[in-house]
Amino acid sequence: MTRGKAKSGDLVAIYADESCLGNGREGENPGGAGGVVEWLHPRSNEVTRYDYWISEPATTNNRMALRSVIEAFRGISRRGNTYKVLFTSDSKYIVDGMNSWMPDWKARDWKRKGGKLENVELWKGAEEAVRGHEVQWRWVRGHAGHPQNEYANFLATRAAADAGLRPYGAFTMSNNLLTRTVSAGARTGAWHLSAGGDAVDEASTTLIS
Repeated sequence: MTRGKAKSGDLVAIYADESCLGNGREGENPGGAGGVVEWLHPRSNEVTRYDYWISEPATTNNRMALRSVIEAFRGISRRGNTYKVLFTSDSKYIVDGMNSWMPDWKARDWKRKGGKLENVELWKGAEEAVRGHEVQWRWVRGHAGHPQNEYANFLATRAAADAGLRPYGAFTMSNNLLTRTVSAGARTGAWHLSAGGDAVDEASTTLIS
């Protein structure tokens, strides 16, 4: 986090989601991960918010769930600070993996009881990315009206849809209100960041730029 002036030990909330179009289907399936990072200033109570997203042209849901972790923690660690982080996801693969499964995998040299661990390099990358931070992993039901989760889903699905055109990512500051808007060029019911809660044209937002 580069502009919010957060300090080591501050509380940061991350809401992440992932998407893979055609997950499990043969062939190359594009995917995306996205999320919202929020830091509450301890004195002013002002919320500083960041969006992040990443896409791959050929991937899986589980791969992108792990990327949602890696990219978030790389983003907040840029200045070398470590934080108290509440990471919220609708992926039990991530929440159960980080809370319960990882210690056993590491004890077996990164193997499952049944043998090979899929996405092992990404799991190792996730462990490295979160190192030094004090993290609580929280599961939330997806598509249940949770504002930040719905918005993270919007970022992830949009990144997946654009993966063939723009297979890269971004970590951008967007210190605005999180609102639900229906506007010209926008998907009905999508969650956007828009100044003052007004409906805005999708092209003028800072979701993916």
